[in-house]
Amino acid sequence: MAVPKRRHSSTRGKKRRTGWKLKVVGTSKCSNCGAASLAHRVCKACGYYKGEEIVTPREQ
Repeated sequence: MAVPKRRHSSTRGKKRRTGWKLKVVGTSKCSNCGAASLAHRVCKACGYYKGEEIVTPREQ
């Protein structure tokens, strides 16, 4: 089995893990009600997408 001759520095290990961070979710403002919603999705608050009512929102 292969065994490394020398110890890797902590910087090399951190470089390897640079892509593991969480990404920020793209949110946009709803054109109908102004609530923050996910981009390219139906608004959960009012049920509109691109100015058309797609889903009738549930009463809570």
